[in-house]
Amino acid sequence: MTYLMDLSLVDWSRAQFAMTVLIHWIFVPLTIGMTYIIAMAQTIHVRTGDPEWERLAKFWAKLFGINFAIGVGTGIILGLEFGTNWSNYSWISGDIFGAPLAAEGIMAFFLESSFIAVMFFGWGKIDKKFHLVSCYLVALGATLSALWILTANAWMNFPVGMVFNPDLARHEMVDFWSILLSPFAINKFLHTTASGFVVGSFFIIAVSSWYLLKERHIVFAKRSIILAASFGLLSSLFIAGTGDGSAYQVSQHQPVKLAAMEGLYDGTEAAGLVTLGILNPKKQIGDDNDVFVFRHEIPYALSFLGYRDIHAFVPGINDLVYGNEERNIESANSKIEKGKLALQALANYKDADKNGEEELKAQYLKIFRENEAYMGYGHFDKPETIVPHVPMVFYNFRLMVGTGLLLILLGGLFLYLGMKNKLKNKWLLRAGIFSFPLALLASMAGWIVAEMGRQPWTIQDLLPTMKSVSNINTSSVILTFWMFFIILIALVVAEVSIMLNAIKQGPEEEKGGSND
Repeated sequence: MTYLMDLSLVDWSRAQFAMTVLIHWIFVPLTIGMTYIIAMAQTIHVRTGDPEWERLAKFWAKLFGINFAIGVGTGIILGLEFGTNWSNYSWISGDIFGAPLAAEGIMAFFLESSFIAVMFFGWGKIDKKFHLVSCYLVALGATLSALWILTANAWMNFPVGMVFNPDLARHEMVDFWSILLSPFAINKFLHTTASGFVVGSFFIIAVSSWYLLKERHIVFAKRSIILAASFGLLSSLFIAGTGDGSAYQVSQHQPVKLAAMEGLYDGTEAAGLVTLGILNPKKQIGDDNDVFVFRHEIPYALSFLGYRDIHAFVPGINDLVYGNEERNIESANSKIEKGKLALQALANYKDADKNGEEELKAQYLKIFRENEAYMGYGHFDKPETIVPHVPMVFYNFRLMVGTGLLLILLGGLFLYLGMKNKLKNKWLLRAGIFSFPLALLASMAGWIVAEMGRQPWTIQDLLPTMKSVSNINTSSVILTFWMFFIILIALVVAEVSIMLNAIKQGPEEEKGGSND
């Protein structure tokens, strides 16, 4: 009965965190993406003296401010959950995970929030160049916030720069720079911030398309589309490059995630990349059922993306679970045995320390260090449990990539027709309105792939999710789940309501009338 309650606690804690993160992510990419477009519009105004560009910057800054103010509240709730629901994780890894979060608060959030006031209230009241600098500092602050948070998240996927202290049962930081500059952190930062740029760009395209359909603020809308489409298209193309880097890092450090992303059960050389596919719902690890009902793939592409060699062997789920001696792939059962040996040695080490048995203490510490890398596996009994939910990861990966390709096409089309002054097709403008939810959907799907693909780990190979939760009643988590859900939905409704009202009002008219 206790075991079932533990599973229920883990499931509800995960559900609460996932719900909070996904709602919080509605606000974050808009904050990251819109700031640069505002700064660029104001740059053009300062350089040309054209008041229309300042009018454009003011309006998008107004929407940015609404989003920022409401989004802060969702972030506060998210931060609280580390202490309430995930206190064991916070204790074990707080020395590392807490450092980037502290840096985010001190170096980034203060920078962003300090200069927001200058940006909002400085129009026409302070030197234009100083005001412009404040716009870029707000953008920089938003980006730095993402840097520190994404660095902390990257460490959970690729734990480096730390040692495990057996006396305190905690991970302790020994090399901050290896954490900040790990290839996993660099790729995650570049890929995720570029995703924010795309979401912010297509939000502006969506609103501007609505204005063109309503035949309002024509000049304003066309300029906004050209600026946002330029930024969004470049960001979309950049995402493709960083996505390649991310796939390479996953193949090197999280091969089970890569196998789940591709529905690859049996490893193969010259592996193809599945572009479209329907998984067989009856497929189980280790059985002989076909993996796919239908699939189309690009030959050799997965081997090249994962290992930079079109003939490279890509391990499948069965190889990683049951082992493959021919390919020198260790089985999960072997890792579980070593993990249990590490946990037992750690327990014996603590007993020896308590009893003052220094010689035994040294022996047990040696055994622990020899098996430390497998410590997390010691909490499992079945090798199949190291595999994430394959359909969830597989389909969300294709949703992310497919939607991303569609956005590249839309961004290019809007930019081309905007430059030609031919943004008149109503179907295209309607597509422009829906491009924002599509961009947001692609961004969320990417997060689902990243986080669900890491399961069952909170820290890859070192700490399972089931051992990260707080020792609290499941009923408490269920109660706070619904409390937070109501609060967060209320914030989203408030955001949408205030935003729609501001959009309907439109940008302020210039004195003496508008040239729209």
